[in-house]
This record gives sequence, structure tokens and C-alpha cells, in this order.
Amino acid sequence: MRRVALVLIALSFASSALAQNRPFTPSMTCDQARGLVYSRGAVVLGTGTYTYDRYVRDRSFCEINETTDPRYVPTRDTPQCFVGYVCRDSDYFRDD
Repeated sequence: MRRVALVLIALSFASSALAQNRPFTPSMTCDQARGLVYSRGAVVLGTGTYTYDRYVRDRSFCEINETTDPRYVPTRDTPQCFVGYVCRDSDYFRDD
């Protein structure tokens, strides 16, 4: 019984170590958020308590059948900061 408890405790610590916090744009300046996307090329940014998305520097970080849409996020110093683009299916705006 004691071994089972120790294993469960060890697993709980290991799983929490794997969970990583994503960068949170409301606590960053606009230049920091934009610089993060530019330096990494593609990054998942948290933009609110339950909102996040993958932002890219340019189309080279998207799939071949995707295009880019510009995106603005809230930052500490700017309510709408241009950080880069999101990848979208190229048929995203087509009406069928």
C-alpha cells in the first residue's frame, strides 16, 4: 500500500513538470510579444484566461494548403498589438 502511494505521488510530480505555461500576452509589452513570435517563428501565446492560438512570423511556418491572417492581441501597453499571423486553411473564406 505504501509503495502504491509513493508511486502515485511521484507520478503527480512528473506530470506537473511536463505541463508548461504558455507566454501570456497581457503581461508582456507589445515589443516583447512581437519579438517572441519573430525570434521563434511560431509560438503558442495565451491571450486571455482561456484563450490562446498559434502565431507565426510568416507563411513558411504554415502547411502548404494554408494561408496567413494578420492577428492583433492584447498586451500590457497596447490593447491591439500586431504580433504576426495565424495559419488558416486557404478555403477558410470560400462559401460553398
